[in-house]
Amino acid sequence: MDNVKIRELSKIATKARILGLDAIHSANSGHIGGAFSAVDIMTVLFFETMRNIDPKNPKQPNRDRFVLSKGHGTAALYPTLALRGFFPIEDLKTFRHIDSYLSGHAEMNHVPGVDMSAGSLGQGLSAAVGMALAGKLDHAGYRVYAMMGDGEIQEGQIWEAAMAAGKYKLDNLVGIVDYNRLQIDGTVAEVMPLEPLKEKWKSFGWETFEIDGHDYAAIAQVFEDAKQIKNKPVMVIANTVKGKGVSFMENNVNWHGHPPAEDEYQRAMAELKKALEDLEG
Repeated sequence: MDNVKIRELSKIATKARILGLDAIHSANSGHIGGAFSAVDIMTVLFFETMRNIDPKNPKQPNRDRFVLSKGHGTAALYPTLALRGFFPIEDLKTFRHIDSYLSGHAEMNHVPGVDMSAGSLGQGLSAAVGMALAGKLDHAGYRVYAMMGDGEIQEGQIWEAAMAAGKYKLDNLVGIVDYNRLQIDGTVAEVMPLEPLKEKWKSFGWETFEIDGHDYAAIAQVFEDAKQIKNKPVMVIANTVKGKGVSFMENNVNWHGHPPAEDEYQRAMAELKKALEDLEG
């Protein structure tokens, strides 16, 4: 990936963070930290990797699918979808409002571009396994990408789905762990340690990669490498920074689900707009 493409993706991701921050501020509710850690990966998926994505025909059968298992990360998903053209950007102002279709957890029957509704954590990988298995049975060519939070994979259902994916050799399935190492109650290591995480996924029959989840070239490359793996699902452990892009939010567990006060909003917006100006300059 050349520097021109990296700059283009960086601009999109920064715009998504600006829109996500604005949406949460408008709602006075939402999850900034885990959304901002995931933005760069979603940007690469929707603007570089996923095939047959058409905002004018969001349900076409041969499209690649994306499942946001960490369903509270909609402050990353909605801006990404809006920038991709699935719905008007100005609708983000209605995020989490009682009469809005842009609810806190995405609903597939209401939001164009959403392939699976999100609710309780730990369920999305099971849905993704079902989609991938259906694709195999139908001899379809689409791929399924499922993003999980690191705190979320403490749920037992994740590992039941992991076993099923290995059993059925779902090489059209790519899982992603947003490994920012923080969850609502503290560090993942304190709440329920995950290590050795890479070896765990391998033991369940997954081909496993570990990358910097903010390195656009590395993200794009690992998704291309995943296409070459046969007879195994692929897991990408993406090392990320919670609250990425805003200095006082980075690696701060207090920003898991805390909406910014007015002064915090202004400071964060100033940082993000300056980053965008630098990219566009």
